[in-house]
Amino acid sequence: MLRTSDGREIVLEETSLIWWRRVRAAQKAAEGNADAFERNLINNDCRGALTGILTTAFQGKWISHPEATDRASDKLYQMAVAQRSGFRVPRTLVTQSRDEVADFLGQVGRVIVKPVVGTSGPLLFTQYLEDPASIAMESFEACPAIYQEYIEGDEHVRLNCFGDRMYAALLKTEKLDWRADLTIPISVWPVPDETAERVLAVLRVLGLRMGAIDIKLTPSGEPVWLEVNPQGQFLFLEPLLRIPLAEYFLDFLLDEARAHAWSGSP
Repeated sequence: MLRTSDGREIVLEETSLIWWRRVRAAQKAAEGNADAFERNLINNDCRGALTGILTTAFQGKWISHPEATDRASDKLYQMAVAQRSGFRVPRTLVTQSRDEVADFLGQVGRVIVKPVVGTSGPLLFTQYLEDPASIAMESFEACPAIYQEYIEGDEHVRLNCFGDRMYAALLKTEKLDWRADLTIPISVWPVPDETAERVLAVLRVLGLRMGAIDIKLTPSGEPVWLEVNPQGQFLFLEPLLRIPLAEYFLDFLLDEARAHAWSGSP
């Protein structure tokens, strides 16, 4: 049995579905602790205990399973899966070498940079890298980063997949990272059948039942895979697209729970 932060008791044997989201949030008990070691201990051990209990005792449906969620969060792995599933992906380099980045820039013409994993706190927006020589070598050597060819075009797609259902937004902007400005033109994007089939193929291999996928459309309309967030945000699009995404997602969760019950799974 587990007890929630508001005191409710959850009997795992009577629970049919878990939405596995934001389990890495810090514990309130650690917030007032000035010692970083003790904060990390509290957060890591609470997280580890919860994950261990659930993956051992829970027999219901995961959206999505912790192992699949962690594996799918690897940007390099998911990109390889997307390519095998038929998507074009940007030419990519992961390195800590300024010289390798400079050579890569010469090959692809224009380069963007983003973190391999990132960190909690302020968003790290994707950025252009115009001149590697203007940045200290030590900055490259500090940790690896993802360097990719820039994909031309001003049309970006955020595709939310709930099971077999997809709800996508088309965002038009010349900016590299649309997250910095949601006043741009945003409209519903009908997902082409071929793109939908490829998205489902990627999620099946990754073991995900949902995901928020970022795609860039080239000037000719070709969809280029950027990444999938296994538990990405989607409610911000509800007022912008004027569609009830929260309701659609709730229907998805209920359908998944019913399907699990009907299957007779333990």
